[in-house]
Amino acid sequence: MHDQPPLADYQWPTCGCGRQLRQDELGRVACRPCQERADQALRQLLGLDGLYARLATVLTPGRGGDGTIVSTSRTAPLPLRLEPLSLMSRGGVVTVLQTWLVDWHELLGWRYPRWNGGLQQQLDDAVRALRMNLEWAASNHPAFWEFSVEVVALVRQCERQVTGERKERPIAVACPCGATLRVTVSTPGARCYGCDTQYARTQILDLPLASRAA
Repeated sequence: MHDQPPLADYQWPTCGCGRQLRQDELGRVACRPCQERADQALRQLLGLDGLYARLATVLTPGRGGDGTIVSTSRTAPLPLRLEPLSLMSRGGVVTVLQTWLVDWHELLGWRYPRWNGGLQQQLDDAVRALRMNLEWAASNHPAFWEFSVEVVALVRQCERQVTGERKERPIAVACPCGATLRVTVSTPGARCYGCDTQYARTQILDLPLASRAA
């Protein structure tokens, strides 16, 4: 007869976001809300009317997401705005998605994916392939939560460039262990590196401000 671990030592499985998995999610590495959040972010990038394609409309300095001039300057502007250009270029959104796709192919034992066409076509192909295998990844990939966080962060960066929205200001909150976490109001979750506690989004927002705690 095998010894059973004490019930008090059992910890219910959780997603990387800190949310406990439901009964019908057991055996997965990520909860379905995280999977849906990643899928929604990928869909926002896709196509000629997606966020990635719309970055090209805000390359000119001094223009907002609708193409109208929003500010003037006495000095000559740069030929192109660097923030949206870096997201559009190699090393930006397309490269990040392709890197994750390569990682999934390697884990599945599939052949290295091929990139065809320009960057827009490569982005669309990568998005479709990632979405097609999203259920598998959310069920099996040990770094799915990191993937979802990175994809959502990329979408937020694109949104800020397209709409002209200012970058979210980070706030410092205090973990009971004494460590300080820097988060934003849309942070999906975070791990405290002082005590290794994983916080879900609502739990992070319930933590006291670091300055007040001090």
